[in-house]
Amino acid sequence: MSDLIFDLIEQEKKRQTEGLELIASENYVSDDVMRAMGSVLTNKYAEGLPGKRYYGGCEIVDIIENETRNRLKELFNAEWVNVQPHSGAQANAAVMLACLNAGDSILGFDLSHGGHLTHGSPVNFSGKFYKAHFYGVNETSGRIDMNVVEEKAKATQPKLIICGASAYSRDWEYAEFRRIADSVGALLLADISHPAGLIARGLLNDPLEHCHIVTSTTHKTLRGPRGGVIMMGKDFENPWGIKTPKGVTRMMSAILDSGVFPGTQGGPLEHVIASKGVAFGEALTEEYFNYTLQVVKNASILANTLVEMGYNLISSGTDNHCMLIDLRNKDVTGKDAEKALEFAHITVNKNMVPFDDKSPFVTSGIRIGTPAITTRGLLDTDMPRLASLIDRVITNYENEDTLIKVKSEVNDWMSNYPLFSL
Repeated sequence: MSDLIFDLIEQEKKRQTEGLELIASENYVSDDVMRAMGSVLTNKYAEGLPGKRYYGGCEIVDIIENETRNRLKELFNAEWVNVQPHSGAQANAAVMLACLNAGDSILGFDLSHGGHLTHGSPVNFSGKFYKAHFYGVNETSGRIDMNVVEEKAKATQPKLIICGASAYSRDWEYAEFRRIADSVGALLLADISHPAGLIARGLLNDPLEHCHIVTSTTHKTLRGPRGGVIMMGKDFENPWGIKTPKGVTRMMSAILDSGVFPGTQGGPLEHVIASKGVAFGEALTEEYFNYTLQVVKNASILANTLVEMGYNLISSGTDNHCMLIDLRNKDVTGKDAEKALEFAHITVNKNMVPFDDKSPFVTSGIRIGTPAITTRGLLDTDMPRLASLIDRVITNYENEDTLIKVKSEVNDWMSNYPLFSL
């Protein structure tokens, strides 16, 4: 069994090495991040926080977790962080458990317009435990209309407003969201899982200046291990009547800490936390800053090239690392496009587009992102070639001969961009 698993891992390594990775939520971590992830720290149980553990033998992991927290604070200029969430979904779950009561109203970005499951989807805990309401994008512009957000907030009186997305290519007006949240007495949560690395290095608006709480994953543009974090720009008292044990008055940091442990998780994954710390250290370097600049440049040029080829990009372009493409004018579904592109070793994901007329299992669109190909070493000068390969596949998605030719071209191209030394 063990031999089979390692054989399969090698097959996956080969797949990642030979193909073009365009899934917006994926990236390649450094050898050092992988080395920390696979370290002896996986053996250590450490329930609680540094200095307040429920297990002995935590002296070293306390130092590691504190160093990881300090690096994250420096990266985002945050006052308080928690680096223990196992994922972005669990970070959001911890915030909601800590700050809301079952049945409270929340207002999030509609999943079918580019939001996330944990922002109120009826199939997710956030839609099952709380009364979820949604805002979306304007059908013509493909952008969020803040007047509509304000109308929805006044009509639904949410206790929590969520801004953030899994498939939205424009920047967020955090200051305006905060004004609306204050007007209805709501907490404001920013989920920056996708653009976190770009925000950290100042390429997009900063939510920590305006939002009460910020959550994120640590992979995607941050180029770390799969995991989550919670952050605040400043700590604050509890003015929302959030219930605490025995009615004790607690600062928001303590409330959020308890939402992670013991609220939603047991022992933290100290090997993952160490790996996060390595990635945060890398993200503080000049090399990483240049990387984020290239991610945005690559996305912009790829988006503009696809628009020139007649592709319908939601909002007509991108401010960040990703783009959402409506394929209905190309007479191909997202499912068929994803399948054909994967055959040609170009990996994307099918994705619903705003006002989609197809099911989530079929979809009318695909989502494309540039973090992984930028890590791989592709530059803005490579984007027209990439767009041409995508177009050849989509316009010939049922022509196996064309797909085989594109696959060969992709494999030859990527042979010049090696990955992994481990």
